Amino acid sequence: MRAESRRAAMEHRGLGRPRLCWLLALLAALALRPVRASASPSADLSLWPMPVSVQTTPRVLLLSPDSFFFGHSSASKAGPSCTLLQEAFRRYYDYIFGFYKWHHGSADLRVGMELQQLQVSVVLEPECHAFPSISSDESYTLLVKGPVASITANRVWGVLRGLETFSQLIYQDSYGTFTVNESNIVDSPRFPHRGILIDTSRHFLPLKSIFKTLDAMAFNKFNVLHWHIVDDQSFPYQSVTFPGLSKNGSYSSSHVYTPNDVRMVIEYARLRGIRILPEFDTPGHTQSWGKGQKDLLTPCYNRKEPSGTFGPINPAWNTTYSFLSKLFKEISTVFPDEFIHLGGDEVDFDCWESNPEIQDFMRNRGFGKNFKKLESFYMHMVLDMISAMNKRSIVWQEVFDDESQLTPGTVIQVWKWENYNQEQSQVTKAGFPVILSAPWYLDIISYGQDWKHYYEVDPLNFEGSQEQKKLVIGGEACLWGEYVDATNLTPRLWPRASAVGERLWSHQGIQDLGDAYRRLTIHRCRMVRRGIAAEPLFTGYCDHDRLLK
Repeated sequence: MRAESRRAAMEHRGLGRPRLCWLLALLAALALRPVRASASPSADLSLWPMPVSVQTTPRVLLLSPDSFFFGHSSASKAGPSCTLLQEAFRRYYDYIFGFYKWHHGSADLRVGMELQQLQVSVVLEPECHAFPSISSDESYTLLVKGPVASITANRVWGVLRGLETFSQLIYQDSYGTFTVNESNIVDSPRFPHRGILIDTSRHFLPLKSIFKTLDAMAFNKFNVLHWHIVDDQSFPYQSVTFPGLSKNGSYSSSHVYTPNDVRMVIEYARLRGIRILPEFDTPGHTQSWGKGQKDLLTPCYNRKEPSGTFGPINPAWNTTYSFLSKLFKEISTVFPDEFIHLGGDEVDFDCWESNPEIQDFMRNRGFGKNFKKLESFYMHMVLDMISAMNKRSIVWQEVFDDESQLTPGTVIQVWKWENYNQEQSQVTKAGFPVILSAPWYLDIISYGQDWKHYYEVDPLNFEGSQEQKKLVIGGEACLWGEYVDATNLTPRLWPRASAVGERLWSHQGIQDLGDAYRRLTIHRCRMVRRGIAAEPLFTGYCDHDRLLK
């Protein structure tokens, strides 16, 4: 997680070494000729991520922006009062016909069967006013057959995913007419946890950037925004209980997320079927915390004298746990998700080791000089707090590696590149759920199409029983913020993260790189057309470029 750790991993993978002149020459010689990425007929399957089952026919239906509309089936449990779906209908009408004004009056109105309506049916209690969860049902079936198409889903979350697929089926033919092939699609995700991590401590990200990220996540069927909201560098979360944390720990008074800001992010995400997973990483990565909370961090010593510097949170003081209990009580109330990420990674023991009070505490507890036991003691105390608040915990892999006493059901996030398959095997053998992020650190960048490396990862490629592999609940693409702010967040994420999105959603057998490249180039242009500044995958241009002049 820390910059130097990731840099070492980058060197290990050969991504950080200087490129040689001959390599540049070779890349130039092999450069692709300019191409045009066009929205091809949906029979060519330009869907992303690829659904479980797709059947299309050559029969083409026409759509008119003036007469097409979304509606509810009379048998649906969700009706016009379901604001979540009404908002989704509005969004997807704009996504499909958003550039109609550029064509209005110029399209050749062809004769043919017209698709007049997409009708939605929610079979079970719709959960229109609920928040998505790890157990949310996102399955759906989509039948496109004139004059009325239909999406059927158990819950509203499946409808949201079906709407995205439907929008991707529609294209404009050479006459400029909106068309769609008759299709029958059955779909559901491979993994329930499909996340993107953003870091708002190293660089503050304005709400507009977070909203744009949530939009792009919905286009790629991600369902978890892992919000690494605070760290050593700054504390932008504005706590009601401890206002001094952000007052003194943020970069400035304008670099904070107010309670209303947080509510807006949570609701914006909910309307797109996305969970907000907050991370408040301790006991390390907490230098900014100490600026606003006195007597929280450990005083470091130099030859039995205070050095004036501070290390991780002090695990020896009762006041530490009193403070954390109150803060996490607030966090558990503000963020509705059942999980809180507690961090627990990269704890530097040097300061603890130098502090005589810590040394006495360890002797009294029988820890000897084993600082991993001290770390485990601290994490156990915090894990118990979270359990008492009826929340579940996620921690980075060091908490497991250092043999902490973990609460049953604690989720381990595997992030270290070396031997991550072996780590998955060990964690699942011990009976703990896993989130994989080790091969998907998008802040490690290289020239060219590195998305292919992300795409080729299989989260279940480790030694273990089928029961162990069922414990892998998904994965996350992580974009740490040392060199990322609002100026480059979106193009660095997309479409590189899209490769992770398909790997976590689609069937294991979807592995053809050539087909993925063809579909991803179209999907990237689709995202750009929808306002997502996704970086290019090829030399050339998108079909809609002429519309943006």
